[in-house]
Amino acid sequence: MADDDAPTDSRADPERPAAADRRMNGSEAMMWRLEKDPYLSSTFGTVSILDRPLDAERLRSRMERAVSSFPRLGWRVQSGPGDFGAPVWADDPDFDIDFHVRHVALPKPGSRDQLFELANRFILDPLDRTRPLWQFLVVDGLRGGKGALIQKMHHTISDGVNAVRMSLQYLDLERDAADSLDAFIEERVPEPLPALSTFDALRGAVEGAFRLPLQVAKQVTDLLADPVSIPKASTAAVDTMRAIVSQLSDTESARSPLWRERSLRRSIKTARAPFRQTKEAAKRLGGSLNTAFVTTAAEAASRYHIEFGEPVEQLRASMAVSTRTDESGANAFSLVRMLVPTGEMSIAERFAAIAEATESARDATRGANLETLATVATALPTSVITRLARQQSQTIDFATSNVKGAPMPVYIAGAKLLENYPVGPLAGVAFNMTMLSYNGNLDMGINVDAAAVGDPDRLATLIAESARDLAAS
Repeated sequence: MADDDAPTDSRADPERPAAADRRMNGSEAMMWRLEKDPYLSSTFGTVSILDRPLDAERLRSRMERAVSSFPRLGWRVQSGPGDFGAPVWADDPDFDIDFHVRHVALPKPGSRDQLFELANRFILDPLDRTRPLWQFLVVDGLRGGKGALIQKMHHTISDGVNAVRMSLQYLDLERDAADSLDAFIEERVPEPLPALSTFDALRGAVEGAFRLPLQVAKQVTDLLADPVSIPKASTAAVDTMRAIVSQLSDTESARSPLWRERSLRRSIKTARAPFRQTKEAAKRLGGSLNTAFVTTAAEAASRYHIEFGEPVEQLRASMAVSTRTDESGANAFSLVRMLVPTGEMSIAERFAAIAEATESARDATRGANLETLATVATALPTSVITRLARQQSQTIDFATSNVKGAPMPVYIAGAKLLENYPVGPLAGVAFNMTMLSYNGNLDMGINVDAAAVGDPDRLATLIAESARDLAAS
């Protein structure tokens, strides 16, 4: 059942989802628990630059209606007793749209640097865990009579693909589009769920554990008892467990000699590339737009290390891969890790090597997708989960992700969207580069750990240059 569908067999109230039907899936529960470590926050955002200030009251009204179409926008998280088992979503009895849609103005001169510094602080500020996990910030006063919208949302609500679908609730195809009558809703009357009992939490954890074969459960027990002694690839081990063990046993440090430090200081930078030329270049080189995107990041990383006198032959990257089907809920993605070449070579050679590395990484981690790993994590204490996740993040130099957006101009509450930069979660790596296609462009948001990357501006410049060079190849 999709996450936002109400069940038809709820005995207490046929119009209201039961607790079990609002339970987070394994990956969502894991992301929620990892939030206890601020380095592992999964909050993501978007900075949208508009041709003029948007109508804040109109956006507020549209978002209030959107809560009915996407109930998680009006739900808060209710954890089980002792933080055991998967949390559930519960109606927020104190829901207030004014808390979630706010309005500010930049001080003069209203530069882009001021906007992205504001976005940096806004997105980095932790979400209130007692309320629905999203906020919008309407920004006036951008130089040239422009406006902006800064959004942030916790990954438990949605992945990037579903968030784009959600944005249809407030995007229009023309500036003065009238609100559709279909969008009209009656006033929502939140009704809190009953308290989640210890039995409910235990049942949820057990149900999650038994999604795996018993052989896997036994080897997880072995892992907890003595991680060093797990057999590497015995004939008795199932493929899934071998993949899980391979993932968890990879503790080699990230490869960069420059990007070693980690902190909670952030810097958001941007770059842009032409959609059509980049896609055509990828086709000429024998691969996909996604390969072109990762190649751009690797090329820029190579140039950065050479310029700063520390050339490196390989870096380890992670890549978000959509696993969405027609039956998928709010989150449907997995993560793959791979070594990408960063030695001196032509962009065409780098592209070919990364295309091969991407395919190999997908095959190697197919049995240990995020949901499978999260199911294993159900049986582990939060302290163990955060320690393992931090350990795994320290093996990665940079993260990448890309999302398909609107191919034509769109409007938000009367303002035309000009640029649309996604800000992916950093989760312990040196930088996250996320790409969102929009109206003939590829808008890239670069979320940088300012302690890891000493010159974020230079990195952003090299990414833009690498993107142009790839498009021209």
